[in-house]
Amino acid sequence: MIVCFDIGGSAIKGAITHSPERIFPLPRRTTPLDDFRRFVQVLESLLDEAGGLPERVAISITGVIDPETRRIKCANIPCIDGRELAAELESALHLPIVIANDADCFALAEAGIGAGRGHRIVFGAILGTGVGGGLVVEGRLINADGGFAGEWGHGPSVAAEAGHPPIAIPAFPCGCGQSRCVDTVGGARGLERLHETVHGKALASHEIIDTWQGGNAEAARTIDVFVDLVSSPLALAINITGATIVPVGGGLSNAEALLAEIDRSVRQRILRRFDRPLVVRGACRVEPGLIGAALLGFEGKAS
Repeated sequence: MIVCFDIGGSAIKGAITHSPERIFPLPRRTTPLDDFRRFVQVLESLLDEAGGLPERVAISITGVIDPETRRIKCANIPCIDGRELAAELESALHLPIVIANDADCFALAEAGIGAGRGHRIVFGAILGTGVGGGLVVEGRLINADGGFAGEWGHGPSVAAEAGHPPIAIPAFPCGCGQSRCVDTVGGARGLERLHETVHGKALASHEIIDTWQGGNAEAARTIDVFVDLVSSPLALAINITGATIVPVGGGLSNAEALLAEIDRSVRQRILRRFDRPLVVRGACRVEPGLIGAALLGFEGKAS
């Protein structure tokens, strides 16, 4: 038995699993943000709910583990930021701990039992509030020991103009400290930022997508700019990794028409030509973080 957790800035989701295909959820808990002792206590209470001693605990978490220092960088949960989290949790819980970034766990889930099954190289892309990603090669998570591989959302790679005809795109500052990151324009908040930049109007991402699908010209212009900005860095990531499938997760993955536009645009910009869809909706629609954590746990690859 493995107990897995999917830990975000709002909630801790837990589950018991004997195989990645069979996940039995535990009660959801609110994530303690500023009290590490309380954070550990919540995990302990969920382990008590599991009713039995697990072989190990596997965790999907927001944040990134530095592969050299073993410390986590996690702005969303201040009480764990900068800690050697795996070691501290092993000491507190008296169980082996494996940890990976949540986008990495999404990619691992999709490669193992989702849209990437049967593909040697899978690049999982997150288009949620922001932009993230993970890379799995031959069933192995590249970031099994921690690290930033797959993080296509960060780095100054956004074009200075986009759309047809092109318009100027400001150098939006990113939370990582750089500017022109895909994260500033590629997620739901980025889509909203672009719409306000292009049209001077504030509109929620789901409203932009809904009105675009309804034939609204302003929304169509925003989507055109959005797809143009996102497609080039994603195409570059595919060229570099050699991925043959790109499952997409996060809230914007629910807009299948938007994914179809991104897929069409990306396939026009990569070196290898695919006659089939390449950028697709993730198949693990229920708790991919827990599925990825379970896979990580059964492999026993610590971070």
